[in-house]
Amino acid sequence: MTDRELPIRGEEEPSTVPVPHEERLARAALNAITEPGDPRVARLVALLGAVELRERLDADTDLAGLRSETAERLAAVHPESLLAEATGQGIRFLVPGDPEWPGRLDDLRHCEPLNALTGVPLGLWVKGPLSLDEAVRESVAVVGSRSATSYGTTVAADLGAELAGSGVAVVSGAAFGIDQAAHRGALAARGRTIAVLACGVDRAYPSAHRGLLDLIGEVGAVVSELRPGCAPTRVRFLSRNRLIAAMTTGTVVVEAAVRSGALNTANWAMRLNRVLMAVPGPVTSAPSEGAHELIRTGGGLLVTRGEHVLEVVSPAGRHMTSRPRTPETARDRLDATETRVLEAVPLAQPATTSSVARTAGLATTTVLDALVRLRAQGWVTGDGRWRRSGDLPGW
Repeated sequence: MTDRELPIRGEEEPSTVPVPHEERLARAALNAITEPGDPRVARLVALLGAVELRERLDADTDLAGLRSETAERLAAVHPESLLAEATGQGIRFLVPGDPEWPGRLDDLRHCEPLNALTGVPLGLWVKGPLSLDEAVRESVAVVGSRSATSYGTTVAADLGAELAGSGVAVVSGAAFGIDQAAHRGALAARGRTIAVLACGVDRAYPSAHRGLLDLIGEVGAVVSELRPGCAPTRVRFLSRNRLIAAMTTGTVVVEAAVRSGALNTANWAMRLNRVLMAVPGPVTSAPSEGAHELIRTGGGLLVTRGEHVLEVVSPAGRHMTSRPRTPETARDRLDATETRVLEAVPLAQPATTSSVARTAGLATTTVLDALVRLRAQGWVTGDGRWRRSGDLPGW
């Protein structure tokens, strides 16, 4: 049997049997000593199970009887205490098999391990009252530049408010710029919002957003793959991005330069076959250049407001948008002949029916019939000699 043919644990239908406590402890211990998304760990957990993998790593010694570095680190972790301390802070540790586990994250299992950030999470640390699986069932990620312009933050806030106000959870990373604006828009609409962090959920990063994160933790959900107390690193931001893309129905990029973390999230959305959308900015704007490239290459669907996003991510027929049109005027209701005749009637000096017919290039009888109709509607005045009315309705 080849490696690809080895059975994968957990691919069967979700079970209603509670996750064994030993499994939760093992995952918490492994979570504490490994980096998020390590495909090697994810593969071994899938093949052996978290409990057996922990036991094997804990017993790892060389020929001289010396414990490996991994075994030493694992021995220093006390998952019972870790979980108890987290519970005391209002933080819960979700693992696959829990009723609240977001099933979409399991799609990460099918991504090729192109880097060290691919694996399904060992677990998620969550703070907040939202039931995560229910909240992300209808959810959209709104991501973009930290160095956002006022245009970008306005668009992101409007998107967050309209999506959340329509019952769609807004997911982002609580960073400066677009992330912050999207969260605040959702909160202003009294909707659901989820912040996914690259550090422990007990930490505020950036520190200026402590108030925002505290509020999200009170009414929404703050989520991280990293245990409480962990600090953010560049690699952890990249691994965080895959969670944002995986747990949502679609991702909207609002302002992203050619080198932007938001484009990493967009790449994950495409790899996971999620809907990818992008908001255009001014063509001269460097902060929108990455978003424009997504649209230009066909990777991102152009959207400009919340109703566009809702139409794409909602079940067929629930949210339908209409083409934007200016209000209909009385002139729009004229038929082609009436419009042609009206344009041939002079504004100042009256003209005969024959003169109007020559200008319009139509038969005199056709023009006369049209003029009579136009006079009844108030467009022209006269009887034999015609001119346009001084007060033209809807001209």
